[in-house]
Amino acid sequence: MIQLDFYGTLVAASVVLLLGRGLVTRIAFLRNYNIPEPVAGGLVVALALLLLRTFDIEVRFDTSLQTPLMLAFFATIGLSADFASLKKGGRVVGIFVLAVTGLLVVQNALGIGLATALGLDPLMGLLTGSITLAGGHGTGAAWGTVFSEKYGLASASELAIASATFGLVLGGLIGGPVARLLIKRVRVPGCHPQETPRLPKGFEQPNKERSITPFSFIETLALIAVSLLAGNLLNGLLHGTAFELPTFVCVLFVGVVLRNGLSALGLYQVFEREVSVLGNVSLSLFLAIALMSLKLWDLAALALPIFIILAAQTLVMALFAIFVTFRMMGRNYDAAVLAAGHCGFGLGATPTAIANMQAVTQRYGPSQIAFLVVPMVGAFFIDIINVIVIKLYLVLPFFVAV
Repeated sequence: MIQLDFYGTLVAASVVLLLGRGLVTRIAFLRNYNIPEPVAGGLVVALALLLLRTFDIEVRFDTSLQTPLMLAFFATIGLSADFASLKKGGRVVGIFVLAVTGLLVVQNALGIGLATALGLDPLMGLLTGSITLAGGHGTGAAWGTVFSEKYGLASASELAIASATFGLVLGGLIGGPVARLLIKRVRVPGCHPQETPRLPKGFEQPNKERSITPFSFIETLALIAVSLLAGNLLNGLLHGTAFELPTFVCVLFVGVVLRNGLSALGLYQVFEREVSVLGNVSLSLFLAIALMSLKLWDLAALALPIFIILAAQTLVMALFAIFVTFRMMGRNYDAAVLAAGHCGFGLGATPTAIANMQAVTQRYGPSQIAFLVVPMVGAFFIDIINVIVIKLYLVLPFFVAV
């Protein structure tokens, strides 16, 4: 076994990003279908590690940097959100929440229905539904423990982790092709991003050059650090209470309060271009570490019936994004970008959704509304709604009888 320390892991993550950029630049298929660079590079490395494992060589990474990077990304999302923008996106956010809720209901109904038809425990269908796909690894692990201890479902945690891994991979792969299909039906506003004279806002075009200075860098870094510190303290205070929230939600909330509080008091205006640079760096490194650390052999442990359920979930996610999300959000360019983002966190996680949308907007042009709506819904609403939907399914007669 080869164990890479903190520095070795950071080098490996950087190589993954460079490899991904090179692949997307040189391979027309990846570029045409808007596959995110961290996904392209990360999967190649994960496949290489799977090959090495056949020779009894296993490489392990120090993933201690993964959580701080994810939290730093969500801090920058919060620091990028001003109340004026939130007011503008109010109605769109509400509609997108309805679309997201509809998918959660469909995912669980499909999972339970297919599990029952294939002769599996209906709990397995629920576990391969919104728990692991929309919920991700953290939610999956938590519910896996509940299903094992309360309902006696064997290997629930292992199934949850494997299903979440499957979703993370597919969520990063189908968003771009879905957006490409939808964009053919709409008019793309403006011109190609390379010809756009304005400096981009937020996270729309991560490869655009931005003017920064050492002092502004330190200022923004300080704001992110305060968001991380205060967010973790807030999470500790809420732990075990009725208001308990995931840590990243607390960090994002602190970022929003910091940005708007300092602005309202006239003390400081957040430098958005700087925030987007640091946010994109955090997001890219987080995804690189997450994807290159994937244990693809866990997917091989899934029985054929579980593979059938997850494959069906992937197909339904794509169809839902095309025929429901796209139409509900207005059948325009923004709706196409939102559909790509929905694929990202409908099967994987919010960072995957952002990466999907970046791959689209980097090629076709900015979509400010998409980068306002998806982080808000992915951070604040989806986890809360998912818990409600899951608990409503658990009161169904065949679960109560277990």
